[in-house]
Amino acid sequence: MRRSLALILNLALIAAAQTATPRIKPPKKEKEPETQILPLPPEPPAAVVAETGKLVFHVSPLSNKGLLTQQVRDALKALDRANGGAAFVKLRAFVAGTGDLRRVATIVSEELTDKKAPLPAVTTIQVGALPMDGAQVVIESVSADKKTVNPNGLAFFADRQTQDPHRALKQLAASASSAGATMLTVTCYLSSLDQPEGVRAAAAAAFPGAALNFVQPTRLAVQSDAGCEGIGRLGRPGQAAVSVLDESGIAVAAPKLVFTSMQMAFGNQEQDLKLAFDRLGRAIESLNARYSDAVTMSFYSLGRSATEAAKTLSRQFLGSSAHTVSSIEVIEGLPSLDAAVGIELVALGP
Repeated sequence: MRRSLALILNLALIAAAQTATPRIKPPKKEKEPETQILPLPPEPPAAVVAETGKLVFHVSPLSNKGLLTQQVRDALKALDRANGGAAFVKLRAFVAGTGDLRRVATIVSEELTDKKAPLPAVTTIQVGALPMDGAQVVIESVSADKKTVNPNGLAFFADRQTQDPHRALKQLAASASSAGATMLTVTCYLSSLDQPEGVRAAAAAAFPGAALNFVQPTRLAVQSDAGCEGIGRLGRPGQAAVSVLDESGIAVAAPKLVFTSMQMAFGNQEQDLKLAFDRLGRAIESLNARYSDAVTMSFYSLGRSATEAAKTLSRQFLGSSAHTVSSIEVIEGLPSLDAAVGIELVALGP
């Protein structure tokens, strides 16, 4: 009996203890955070339209600080300061060295998307050298200002190859003077950058106030040559929408212009080139422009024969009514290793 009472008492004590002690719930497992996938930056457009009278032109200063990514970002900041925050319409980047050319368009997209700014058309070209040791990129910009700065329109001048850079500058100056144009931006392609300061001084004297850019298109030049192209502000009112000045110059008084990015041909056969022209045509057609509206066309390639073939084929697309001046540049490389030719143009807007 005593054992039974003791057992009952122990059971009662255990039950009381269990009732008095709250049950501790095991901690909840923390939910693992979901993996965030950052969206890719949008690609720059294939073509952009802008008002001719509001276009301004700048060239980024050279820098040898950091690698390509930093230099591209610094160049964009410098251009943004120079144009007072005006919206970029077209950027043309010349890259020297072994950096990935495709990074340029990506960085442009990242920087401008963060600022909620419209994206410009972008062309990237690999050249042999720039006139500063360690400099990997220089960027030319076309931007749309808020006020009219070119009331009479613009003149576009393609480069004409010669063996002397000073002669190239004189040819461009003569064409600009004949057209009554004040040069706003000048790009010179020089087979050697041994004495760039002398050429820069001559260009600054010939074109005061113009944005100047000098590049060596290839590392090893087969022959000594030079060519300078540029864009000037027309000083004579009342000109036609488009008028040919000479073999390398054209005046444009049309209210709007379309600037394209570079389209590449992956091969130098006629069918390869046609595909590039088709893409370029669709780009301008999206802005209600046509090949017959083209005023300038630029060809870039690793060899002159490929660019000559592209220029010859372009006549099938431009038609007999087109007024177009062309530039052919033999360069070090294109953004794709498989690309044979790059093509871009400026056309009359809608």
